[in-house]
Amino acid sequence: MIDIKLIRENPELVKSSQRGRGEDESIVDRLIEIDSKRRDAISAFETVRAEQNLLSKSVGAAKGDEKTALLEKAKGLAAQVKEADAKRAELEVQTNEIAKLLSNVLDPEAPIGGEADFKVIEHVGEPRKFDFEPKDHVELGKLLGAIDTERGAKVAGARSYYLTGSGALLELALVNYAIQQATKAGFIPVIPPVLVNPPAMEGTGFLGQAAENVYHIEKDDVYLVGTSEVPLAAYHMDETLDAAKLPIRYTGYSPCFRREAGSYGKDTRGIIRVHQFEKVEMFVFTKPEDAKEEHIRLLQWEKEFLNAMGIPYRVLDIASGDLGSSANRKFDIEAWIPTQNAYREVTSTSNCTEFQARRLNIRMKDENGTRPLATLNGTLVAVPRMIVAILENNQNADGSVNVPAVLQPYMGTAKLEVIK
Repeated sequence: MIDIKLIRENPELVKSSQRGRGEDESIVDRLIEIDSKRRDAISAFETVRAEQNLLSKSVGAAKGDEKTALLEKAKGLAAQVKEADAKRAELEVQTNEIAKLLSNVLDPEAPIGGEADFKVIEHVGEPRKFDFEPKDHVELGKLLGAIDTERGAKVAGARSYYLTGSGALLELALVNYAIQQATKAGFIPVIPPVLVNPPAMEGTGFLGQAAENVYHIEKDDVYLVGTSEVPLAAYHMDETLDAAKLPIRYTGYSPCFRREAGSYGKDTRGIIRVHQFEKVEMFVFTKPEDAKEEHIRLLQWEKEFLNAMGIPYRVLDIASGDLGSSANRKFDIEAWIPTQNAYREVTSTSNCTEFQARRLNIRMKDENGTRPLATLNGTLVAVPRMIVAILENNQNADGSVNVPAVLQPYMGTAKLEVIK
């Protein structure tokens, strides 16, 4: 949620941001209008309540007919106070509902445009030149007994899979290495709930433009998370944190669930786009003035992970029209996938500034008082896509796959160097 003071004082900035995202800028005017009515209603309520309080003091000192008259007047004022309070509360709800329709204000440095208008920041590593015809991850997974999409579809439907044998070990190795890297960097490891209530899901911004991809269990009115960003962000919901202890960094490991609505026909082969997957997420609570620098740090930690895997990748500055509603800027890392002759997203990191904190009522307290803090998130490893990248980039002519050196100590009881 955007600071209402910013909207009142600089509506053109917010309108420009909405235009940059390709979203409705008329919401700004609607919000300013309803906010004005809300403020008038608050003033009217406070005026009549002050009159009621003054009258109450007079009633206590009055006697006889005067007291009877004042009590009658007090009944009328009580009704007015109740009516004014109800109007104030109604306009408060309306104001909040309209405010929630606005996305975060864009970072001025974010590229403007649609999905294809990203800016490539850097390339790291050179795509491998094979002296044989490389197999894709589905062929390799079947050959190595590592991935079983056929039985996954039989048991759970399309976009489902089993990781077996070396595939399961590879997932555990990736997760363990990611957690180790994060804890060395000072992150607190967390295994969060993956069922969350509506305030947690809405507060992080996943019931807006992303709602179609969310699994909702209607009977219990809870949601399956699409990322542990949700329970990590909501961890301090309705709390005030000591600014001296910021930044607070958490790393969450959890299964993630996504409907993949709107992706009909896209990535139907293999495990690139699936309904359930595991992910290690980084999440940070920090001072708003430190958020930009923290965003760069999150990107660097993601790059360090990719560098350790030895996989070629590129870093993108995502365009405004392709940002989630909570993010004011986002960087993606795309790994090279040889059989697709393309880079595909494997991690991302977003600066959400104060947007989520305002919605979740998370604040910080320092010598200047109490105010909203900033939140940021970044994926350290989304397991299936990283497995795809490792299998395809590290394959040998006989179908075996070299395990990245940093993962070998985590591949079971033996230091497994080659999957075959």
